[in-house]
Amino acid sequence: MANDIVLGSALRSNLLTLQQTQRSIDITQLRLATGKKVNSALDNPQNFFTSQALSNRASDLTRLLDGIGQSIKTIQEADKGVTALTSLVEQADSIVSSARDELAASAGEARVVGNVDLRNITDLVASFSGSGIANNDIIRIVTTNDAGTQIAQNVTINTGDTGYSLAAKITDAFADNFAGEISARLNTTTGFLEISSTNGRSFKIGDTTTAANNVTLAGYTALGIGRYFEDELRMPAGSTTAQATIIAGNRVSTISMYESAGNLVDAGDVINGSTLTNASGTTVVGGLTGTNVLNFQVNNTTATQSGNITLATNTTWQDVVDQINQTPAINTLVRASFNSDTGSIELTSLADSVENISINLTTTGGATAGTFNLGWGDSSGALDRLSAVGAITAGGTYETVLAFNSSTQALDQFAADFNTVREQINDLVLDANYRGVNLLRGDNLTTFFNEDNTSTLVTQGATFTSDGLGLVVANFSSSAAIERFSSITRAALNEVRSFGSSLANNLSIIQTRQTFTQETINVLKAGSADLTDADPNEEGANLLALQTRQQLGVTALSLASQSQQSVLRLF
Repeated sequence: MANDIVLGSALRSNLLTLQQTQRSIDITQLRLATGKKVNSALDNPQNFFTSQALSNRASDLTRLLDGIGQSIKTIQEADKGVTALTSLVEQADSIVSSARDELAASAGEARVVGNVDLRNITDLVASFSGSGIANNDIIRIVTTNDAGTQIAQNVTINTGDTGYSLAAKITDAFADNFAGEISARLNTTTGFLEISSTNGRSFKIGDTTTAANNVTLAGYTALGIGRYFEDELRMPAGSTTAQATIIAGNRVSTISMYESAGNLVDAGDVINGSTLTNASGTTVVGGLTGTNVLNFQVNNTTATQSGNITLATNTTWQDVVDQINQTPAINTLVRASFNSDTGSIELTSLADSVENISINLTTTGGATAGTFNLGWGDSSGALDRLSAVGAITAGGTYETVLAFNSSTQALDQFAADFNTVREQINDLVLDANYRGVNLLRGDNLTTFFNEDNTSTLVTQGATFTSDGLGLVVANFSSSAAIERFSSITRAALNEVRSFGSSLANNLSIIQTRQTFTQETINVLKAGSADLTDADPNEEGANLLALQTRQQLGVTALSLASQSQQSVLRLF
């Protein structure tokens, strides 16, 4: 073309070199400005995409760290709950121990607890006139003093008496005339009538000296304590009284029986045909012949179970014990034993649900009136129902009822304290949650450790409410009940401690994985940087070298153009 500019080869070569140098300077300046030697896939596809993959994984793991951190907080909250829960369960166990000490100190109290609210009854006679209570009816309470001598008080119900005044009359009768061996109160919370003995003594309700004024079973039922008395249908013929012997503790023994003065009966002695006396020489067994039956009826809170013990010609005291212990209907509720040191039979209540034992004798032989008395009750047999029975005829029956109840007001308070702790356990467990996850109420916690959720740890929760721990509502009515609750609280404590150990183990694992994840993120980021990041020192040196080259190139270009300029001087 006419207008084309013709450059010499030297000039063109220098110009191209300057252009290449400028491009290198631009690339180096970009690396210094961005800090990266690979800014796009065009720079280095392999390094760019590899770096991006590493960075993406590091970003995913960084997000996982937040979840791991929240898992740690959740377990820490549960751990705090376990610490507090351990303290509460230990407190419950301490209460059970205190109840055990109380029971040992008091030897159990004979105690009757009603089930009818009498707080709003302004006149017992008017309210229960159709239910076996009339003006001037008598409640007779028989017990023993500290010397073992039988004492008794007749308490009269008058028109206008309330539950409060009746309780006061019973308490005052023994406080005024004796040493307060029996007391009564109307529970202000439930309104139930409660009659209690002191110092582990038994007592009997009923058996007044004036039969016409006896409070009947219906009357006692109206007062709420009828369940302690025998069924009227099982009373001796012609008897209208209702009587119950309330035993202190869960064991009752017969009086000591003697074959002769100073000669205690042995377990192998035959009952029928023997004449046995008590320590004072009074006949307690005599004239009993033929085949007779002792019926043991155990009145349970859930059902009534009974078994027959046969008194045949050659039946011994040990045979009676063995029959009781081998009778399936009753041997899970009552255990019998013969005490050779005292010459007596002992009955032990095995279950908290046992309210009383009714012992009924059916005789077909020639028993003599009042001569069969095993002396269930106090050491002299004075509280025995059988001692007040009239003549025994062939085929006739007579009976005693033993009500077991070793509970005391102090034990009731311990039970109330235990139940308060039980409620606090439920409240504590309810509050031990973090962001809706509660490991103490059975929730599970899943912690993820990698970006595709294939590496996880599941922290198993536990149900630590009072029911979940087996801490049922307390009832310290006997030594068996207290020992059962002792086992329950210890098992609960071991369970809580074991769970706390499991939580600590899981927390340690998660914290270890948290540290590992953090270090993995650092490695990924470092690897990504190695592939794309620029070295400022290297790039600075490159820029300086390029700038020097550029200056030299400009000089070379200038020298190359001087040859053409010299031609111009010819014109």
